[in-house]
Amino acid sequence: MKIKKFIYLILSSRKWTVSAIIIGGVICGLGGYVSYASRVWSYLSDEPSTCVNCHIMAPYYATWNHSSHSRDATCNDCHVPHENVVRKWFFKGMDGMRHASVFMMRGEPQVIQAIDESAAVIMNNCIRCHTQLNTAFVNTGTINHKMVKKGEGKACWDCHRDVPHSGINSLSATPSALVPYPKTTVPDWLKNIYKKENDTKLNLK
Repeated sequence: MKIKKFIYLILSSRKWTVSAIIIGGVICGLGGYVSYASRVWSYLSDEPSTCVNCHIMAPYYATWNHSSHSRDATCNDCHVPHENVVRKWFFKGMDGMRHASVFMMRGEPQVIQAIDESAAVIMNNCIRCHTQLNTAFVNTGTINHKMVKKGEGKACWDCHRDVPHSGINSLSATPSALVPYPKTTVPDWLKNIYKKENDTKLNLK
């Protein structure tokens, strides 16, 4: 069936035309608001503060910010592949969608750990940045994450446990850390309604 005929079939009456326009408007409006509220554009940069768009990442931002790595490396320097642009953005997109789905469903564990795919990328980036150290001084550059999984060597973080996140073992590890949380996108009128409802509930108690 041709597209033109399909459109005529769907929009065969004024009622269906109006309904389609309203539904399309709602979908576009919600999509636009979700994009704005989640700061979609910020994920196109390498800015580390983007990570705390999800507030549970605060301990990881804070410990990175107080580590030696913060002077020379951003989150993306360690956590996304750098072999080529296509692989970088594909991995970043897939990993970001996985994170978003887990966080929105409140499925994150109290102790967040890298999955195997991420761990392999992180270890490759350790070797990439510290090439001279790994090849000229301690000769560990030939070890990769697959070998580590087979027990044929150690991962970088098996020895360097405090780099760069200070051995975090809980999402509540840095409760008083100052991190650049994003400003809320909730409008004032909605916050006022919520505040009034809470005040009413407290008064009833």
